[in-house]
Amino acid sequence: MSYRCGEYKLLKKTALAENIYSFTIECPEAAELARCGQFVHILAPGFTLRRPISVCEIDRKAGTLRVVFLVKGEGTKAISRINEGEYLDMIAPLGNGYSVSSVSAGGRVIVVGGGIGVPPLLQTAKHFDNVTAVLGFRSYGNIILADEFRKVCRDVTICTDDGSVGEKAIVTVPLKRELEKGDASAVFACGPTRMLNAVADMAKEYGVFCEVSLEERMGCGVGACVGCVARISRNGEEKLLRVCKDGPVFNAEEVLF
Repeated sequence: MSYRCGEYKLLKKTALAENIYSFTIECPEAAELARCGQFVHILAPGFTLRRPISVCEIDRKAGTLRVVFLVKGEGTKAISRINEGEYLDMIAPLGNGYSVSSVSAGGRVIVVGGGIGVPPLLQTAKHFDNVTAVLGFRSYGNIILADEFRKVCRDVTICTDDGSVGEKAIVTVPLKRELEKGDASAVFACGPTRMLNAVADMAKEYGVFCEVSLEERMGCGVGACVGCVARISRNGEEKLLRVCKDGPVFNAEEVLF
């Protein structure tokens, strides 16, 4: 795992929704190494531990990474207060991303995201010509990146819990419709654990390759502290693997939810 550590300039800061921010960060060395599904580890000002944030977009030509995150504690609140032109202490890129190169050419890919699990799937979708996106949110006010997905996907289905936009359904409802078409080569998913479990079961039912991105509390982000383990079944043996280093993306059939 190759990564860079340093202080990087925040070029652009945007509020996408309540307590959800988009940062575009100038970091040419990290952008050159980054792959979809990986994450960055940002030091929150005034705190000891870093906060992991998924990579949303990679622009190697501009030398930038874009991350989108939800403020859900004092650490991410401190990060959200960093302003354009200031510098972030960041380690990037970290972890293993989606196996986009293993998908057969010409096959249709389905990306499934829930809430703040949606951002890392944007860069993933950009790797393919035939992509269907299924995105789930609580309500209209929580929807993010929908227009960006529409630019790179052939079809985008929005689900909301309250029915304020799109379908009033959980993401597995439209996912089932898409899998029934029989032309899907892979499903890539990121979101809450219960959602990932359901997506994994459905992909297995239809015999479609599926990878999921797991979220756990992380300390070091590089596999040293072993504080972010997940139960994985591999080669007939149950193992505890590190989400930060061995993941965060795993073959869905291996994850013991």
